[in-house]
Amino acid sequence: MYAVIATGGKQYRVAEGDVLFVEKLAGEIDEQVVFSDVLTVVEDGSVKLGTPYLAGAKVTAKVLKQGKDKKILVYKYKSKANYRRRQGHRQPYTKVSIEKIEA
Repeated sequence: MYAVIATGGKQYRVAEGDVLFVEKLAGEIDEQVVFSDVLTVVEDGSVKLGTPYLAGAKVTAKVLKQGKDKKILVYKYKSKANYRRRQGHRQPYTKVSIEKIEA
């Protein structure tokens, strides 16, 4: 059994027991998070599709960690204009473990 959920502007294919990194969510460590934007649920070969979301379907997850990704450097440069900028960015994330899929 697996589901396709939408969170943080992205879609994820999840099954019970999966661990994934999603865009930062509000919630403390060991707290429950419920994803109600479920697009698809597949169970024993039967497929349930939402338009766009399935009514009454939800995926429950547990927050394992709140953190920041590795730093990336962003350079801006314009030739012949003496314009150079360097900026760093660390994207915040939430590490979650999928516990239950209800459909």
